[in-house]
Amino acid sequence: MSNQHDPIGIFDSGIGGLTVANAIHKLLPNEELIYFGDTAHLPYGDKSAIAIKSFAKGITDFLLDNKCKLIVIACNTASAHAYEAVKKQASGKAIVVNVIDPMANFVAKKYASKHIGIIGTKGTINSRVYVKKINKLSPAAKVSSLATPLLAPMIEEGFFNNLISKTIINSYLSKKHMEGIDALVLGCTHYPLIKKEVELYYKKKAEVIDSSELIAQVVKEQLSKKQLLNPRTTQPKNKFFVSDYTDAFEKSTRFFFENELHLKKNNIWKSETPTKKGSH
Repeated sequence: MSNQHDPIGIFDSGIGGLTVANAIHKLLPNEELIYFGDTAHLPYGDKSAIAIKSFAKGITDFLLDNKCKLIVIACNTASAHAYEAVKKQASGKAIVVNVIDPMANFVAKKYASKHIGIIGTKGTINSRVYVKKINKLSPAAKVSSLATPLLAPMIEEGFFNNLISKTIINSYLSKKHMEGIDALVLGCTHYPLIKKEVELYYKKKAEVIDSSELIAQVVKEQLSKKQLLNPRTTQPKNKFFVSDYTDAFEKSTRFFFENELHLKKNNIWKSETPTKKGSH
């Protein structure tokens, strides 16, 4: 059984989930975080559902071995394809939170009869998970989705807030079926890093929504409900693991957590998992 002093586990394919980790850290500074960036397998967006489940289950084992009381799947693609598998694996050991359900609930409620746009990886968009969940909660909402596969790798390589990122973002958002939206869901945890650029494109004509603060609030509610909030008063030492070291990951981690960096390479797979069969 988990106890209050156990850490929170967070995982993503790379640096994107750091936006969620940062929001959780700000809201719950007493909690110890263990972050796993699966940089050896990024991006998840073009991997098969089978491969993503396999990666997610391996990371879940690692986080459970580290006594995590709650696991955040801080990746939309993994949330779309591996949430049920991770929840089953962690059953009785840890609470599991994904990044899609809180966002779908929020948007469906706030924009019940409006035009909602969603951008994300091919894996997330092709799963149609956002469209299904939002339309189930709010049948009157019009939902337009667009796969934006260049954005996550671009962000991983540090190309944002410059001419390259502006050109790519504008090219995607100018697609005809994305015109006239009232709100845009950033359906990838990498995308908050380009939120300002996206907002500049819309010039306040559409609200741009990322999930990081919503997820942090859900984590707080779940821990509070189970009486698992950490009562400590001293600052915890957060830990960051990667399956393959990258400069971009270290720079991004320092950007969010300043000098509080304890980065360790930990390839939890003894052999590569096949990534063919049913590309998403």
